Amino acid sequence: MHTASQPKGIILAGGLGSRLRPLTKVTNKHLLPVYDKPMIYYPLETLRKAGLEDIMIVTGGNWAGDFLRLLGNGRDFGLKDIYYTYQEGEGGIADALRLCEHFAENSRVVVILGDNILEEDISPYVRRFGEQESGARLLLKEVPDPERFGVPELDGDRIVRIEEKPARPKSRYAVTGVYMYDESVFSIAQNLRPSARGELEITDVNNEYVRRGDLRYDILSGWWTDAGQFESLHLASNLVSEQRRRETPTG
Repeated sequence: MHTASQPKGIILAGGLGSRLRPLTKVTNKHLLPVYDKPMIYYPLETLRKAGLEDIMIVTGGNWAGDFLRLLGNGRDFGLKDIYYTYQEGEGGIADALRLCEHFAENSRVVVILGDNILEEDISPYVRRFGEQESGARLLLKEVPDPERFGVPELDGDRIVRIEEKPARPKSRYAVTGVYMYDESVFSIAQNLRPSARGELEITDVNNEYVRRGDLRYDILSGWWTDAGQFESLHLASNLVSEQRRRETPTG
């Protein structure tokens, strides 16, 4: 019987952010502002709201030290400490994940991409993941442009397969950048082969869980966006601004 212990949190904030140049010419993408906070604050707050207390940030590029200056030991977020590790080059999301094996220490992990911004508190989904005997859990969101993302092919409550940036998407859903994995994710990531673009793809990790019949999902009801392109960075700021307006009582 699986006993649910608190998973550890991982924020993947490496990469060069080349699609946001020249904004990223002198800083890391995840330090850019989204409305009134640096982008990295949002995934960090998402993990904290879900009750996670052990959090590692994977960064890279020339500005890794800026994360340390900005976030320090996490005291401002109610943490005792934040763990950091460094990804060299652009080896892909699964490559970044491999750097966290020693941090995970055989715990389950909740992984979030550093440019993913969600309206919802993900606590209920993390709880459901904790009730699973094993495997992985993904969060999906219906989007107007699924071909930009990993897209699940669904059969009832099962994911049959995930296709990365398909020309003809099999559903209107995107796999959001929130991934929950049991401890076997690290052996899966170690055995991956690089894709055509030379990276270790997170979609290949997820499809291995599909192959094992051990992948579940939930569908987000609130808004979600990445902030990795000019349009989505602008959209993220607008969504957050609108949410702040709704939450702030007037008069």
